[in-house]
Amino acid sequence: MIWAIFYHPSIKETGDLPTKITNKLDQLWEIAQESIRENKYLRAEKALLTILRVDEKNATAYNRLGILYAKQRAYKDAIECFEIAQSLEPSASSLHNVGLIYYETENYEKASLAFEQALEMEDDLAARYIAYAKVQEKIGNTKKVINALEKAVELEPIPQTLKILAEAYDNAGQAELAEELRKKATKMLTPTTPSKKADAPRSRQQRKIHQPRKIVM
Repeated sequence: MIWAIFYHPSIKETGDLPTKITNKLDQLWEIAQESIRENKYLRAEKALLTILRVDEKNATAYNRLGILYAKQRAYKDAIECFEIAQSLEPSASSLHNVGLIYYETENYEKASLAFEQALEMEDDLAARYIAYAKVQEKIGNTKKVINALEKAVELEPIPQTLKILAEAYDNAGQAELAEELRKKATKMLTPTTPSKKADAPRSRQQRKIHQPRKIVM
């Protein structure tokens, strides 16, 4: 999933638990985080499941477990984890992650619904609109594709986002708009060379300082 960005909600506070247990959970979180980064999936899974045995209503742990399963293409397990996380603690991140799994398994109607619900909760991330546009492209809703990508560009006007919208304009037969965006993206990528200022004439004293010294034998 080149375009897919899984969202990691911030780690849930465990202040209500005894200090000894809280410290143990912090250690397990570190193990899980490090293991996911290093693609040590079994180790990460064990750490997250241990967290859930202690704190069975930890939505963040379910979310991370869902991401872990998604990375291994265990999509059914991933969806189950994301849905549990959503039931415990509703968040745009959980809904977005569910949408990505439904997209990957070609269940585009459910993916569309998940992304729409995520956008209702949090509509200030360009990646959410790009993901929604990809689903609408599969469904064949060109108008929604362009509307979503225009919103993404508005939020994040970077070359990559401009090029994605340009491609959508091309597909919709709006070649002029597409070309205009590509030019804008190219201009943003082209480094500007600072103009060289002409050296100001040096004073007589300065010229004297910079004259080569005579070698004394």
